[in-house]
Amino acid sequence: MKERTLAVISAGLSQPSSTRLLADQLAAATRGELERRGVRPAIELVELREYAHDVVNAMLTGFPSAGLGQVFDLVAGADGVIAVTPIFNASYSGLFKSFFDVLEDNTLVDKPVLVAASGGTARHSLALEHALRPMFTYLRAVVVPTAVFAAPEDWGDGSAQEGLARRVARAAGELATLVAQREPARPADPFEEPTPFEQLLADGRS
Repeated sequence: MKERTLAVISAGLSQPSSTRLLADQLAAATRGELERRGVRPAIELVELREYAHDVVNAMLTGFPSAGLGQVFDLVAGADGVIAVTPIFNASYSGLFKSFFDVLEDNTLVDKPVLVAASGGTARHSLALEHALRPMFTYLRAVVVPTAVFAAPEDWGDGSAQEGLARRVARAAGELATLVAQREPARPADPFEEPTPFEQLLADGRS
């Protein structure tokens, strides 16, 4: 049986968090879809709230802490990523954006990514297409067609909850298909193409 690794990035700030709940549902659904395709998944969850100070320090210094560096390695070595953020002011959270700002260059190139979000109103669902998808496209990730948004009513009973379950299942199937059909991820070797010394000096002056 093939083995693949998924990194699940949750940017929820509260505990309990609807963002984390959505991330858990997507991870569980993707696990099931991979197993049906003959793939044994290893799923690693990252709660960004635990690394908030490290992310800020990395932005200020240009260097990740040991713990944040391990998260970077996890994402780089993953065969697929599930990225979930709360929506504030019609866009992703600052912590979510800052994490991907300090993530090492080229980490997400050609990597399958499922984007999802939670928010206080269904109107925020537009942020998936005008904010999240363009960001990951810019980072050259392969974003699955179905993005998943969960509003407060989606956590209740009835048709809304069923609609969320269908979206989760569809997105999970799309991610599982991409992950299963690709070769295992191989993190880039930083010594294969070292950054020229002139560029390091220029970056330090920015």
